[in-house]
Amino acid sequence: MRRALFYTSLAFTASFASAQVEDVNNMVGARFANGIAAIAEDKIFTVVDVRREIQPYLPQIQADSKGDPVTFHKLLQEAEDQIIQTLTDNVLIVKQFYEDKGMIPPSMVANRVEEDIITQFDNDRSKFLNYLKSIGKTPDEYQNQIRDEMIVGYMRQQMRKSESFVSPVKIEEFYDENKEEFYQDEAIKLSLIRLAQITNEDADLLDQTANEIVRKLEEGYDFAELAKQHSQDSRASKGGDWGWKGRNDLIPELSEKAFTLKAGQYSEPVKMKGNIFIMFAQDRRDAGYIPLAELRDQIEDMLVSEMAREAQEKSLTRLRRDGFVRRFN
Repeated sequence: MRRALFYTSLAFTASFASAQVEDVNNMVGARFANGIAAIAEDKIFTVVDVRREIQPYLPQIQADSKGDPVTFHKLLQEAEDQIIQTLTDNVLIVKQFYEDKGMIPPSMVANRVEEDIITQFDNDRSKFLNYLKSIGKTPDEYQNQIRDEMIVGYMRQQMRKSESFVSPVKIEEFYDENKEEFYQDEAIKLSLIRLAQITNEDADLLDQTANEIVRKLEEGYDFAELAKQHSQDSRASKGGDWGWKGRNDLIPELSEKAFTLKAGQYSEPVKMKGNIFIMFAQDRRDAGYIPLAELRDQIEDMLVSEMAREAQEKSLTRLRRDGFVRRFN
C-alpha cells in the first residue's frame, strides 16, 4: 500500500529474497488459520491484507532481528499486531466521521487519484490500471480507499488536537523531574588543522608550514580558511570544524592542550607521531545542567506532542469500546 500505516517510516529494500518472503507468508498464514485476521464493523481483513501491508517492513524487521529466528518471529508478530490495530482503528474512525455527518467532496477524492496517477504512475493511466489489477482492486475501490485515507488523516489530526498552551509551571516541573537528562559534560567546540609528514619529507618543512600558519593566525587570518588550504584532515573542506568534543572524545595529548584554550584562542603547534596539530576553540561550555531558558521551547513542544498523543489514544479507546472489532489469532 502506498501510504505506510506505521507512524515511523521504514525503508523498503527490493532485494529481500523471495524465499524469505514466502516463509513470512507461511508464518502469517499459519497464525490466522481461518484466513481471517480481523473483522471491524462490516469490514473483513484477511491474511492477504496483512501480508500486503507487512511486506514493505520485512527488510527492517530482518535487520532488527540480526539473524535470530526467535527475535524475527517476535518482531514479525508485533508488526502484524500493529498493522491489524491500525486497519481496524481506521474502520472505526471512518464510521465516526460519517456519524458526525462529515463529508468529503467527490472532486477532492478524484483530484487526489489524478495526482497519484501523475506522481506514481508517470501520468500513464494504463500503468495505473495494471497496478490496480495486480492488487485486485477496481478504480471505484481505489477511489474509496483514497477517500477513507483522507478521512482517517483528517480525523486523526482532529483527535490529536489539544490545548496548545502548556503552563510555565508544568514546564518547570518537567525540567526538575528530569533534570539528570539535561546534564552535559564540559566540552569545546573545536576546529583543527592537521599537517602530516609525507614519506621522506624533511620534518623541518612541516615545522615551517606550521609556523607560517601560526604567524598568519597572529595577523588575523581566518582559521577556517587556513584549514581549507593546509589541513590534511577529513574535515578540511569544512574549515577543520569538528563540532563539540568532550575531554574523552580526544586522545590525551590533544585533549590536554585543547582544554587549556579559552573561546576564540588557538593552540601552539602540537607535534605527535609525524603529525602537527593546531587547534582552535570556537566556543567552550562548562560541565553542568543546561539552563531551563535554553530548553523551555523544546520541553513545551514535547509536552504538547504528548498531550496530542494522549488525546488521540483517548478517542481511539472510546471508538474501540463502542465499535465492533473481533481479532483472530
